[in-house]
Amino acid sequence: MRTHERVLARIEADLATGRWALGERLPAERALAEELGVSRPSVREAIRVLEAMGIVRTAVGSGPDAGATVVDRPAAGLGAAVRLHVASGTLAVRDVVETRVLLETWAAGAAAERVVAAQGTGERGADPGPGAPEVAEALAAARALLDRMDDPALAAEEFRELDASFHVLLVRLAGNPLVEAVMTGLRGAIESYVAQGSAALPSWERTAARLRAEHRAVLAAVTAGDGDRAAREVRAHIEGFYAETGL
Repeated sequence: MRTHERVLARIEADLATGRWALGERLPAERALAEELGVSRPSVREAIRVLEAMGIVRTAVGSGPDAGATVVDRPAAGLGAAVRLHVASGTLAVRDVVETRVLLETWAAGAAAERVVAAQGTGERGADPGPGAPEVAEALAAARALLDRMDDPALAAEEFRELDASFHVLLVRLAGNPLVEAVMTGLRGAIESYVAQGSAALPSWERTAARLRAEHRAVLAAVTAGDGDRAAREVRAHIEGFYAETGL
């Protein structure tokens, strides 16, 4: 095991035992090196790896924000890893589509469950349930995205960007940060194959109209708290586009 890997293993163990919590600063580079009996360059290399993984953020200087701080950004590291594997050609489009279906069908069902829970269990449903403000905000943001996509003058590239944002938002509504992180990592790959497939369509306008209707159907099912229907709608939506483009 190389020296910086030993540093990583020690920091991982300390994080697991709760020595450092989210938002706390790690000891200074010199202090860590002395504590672990390694060189400062080894500590510096380990910190760079942690920053790339989205575990810490670093700031130079000598103020209160200087040094490495533990953060909660799981999407950063996972997203970068997925994008690199897609770029290298080791992940086929079919693999991306199948993974997307697995993630989004689960997420659509979970999002619908959160909607039901947020409605509350009061005598008349008047008492909001857990996460009600966040759920309401997410649903409003999803509707706003679809409203923007209704613009007939919207360029195909802008449509696809809003499309991707809508799907990530639905996954976020499911409330699982790890699933959201993986989906965020897949976003670049998804946008790539969607753009490639769109170029081969006989009529982008006709397909865009269908996609708009399918988005509305997915959101309607989630808003109604019908998880099974939401999952079916999103599966048909994703697989339908993949089949239509012949990728």
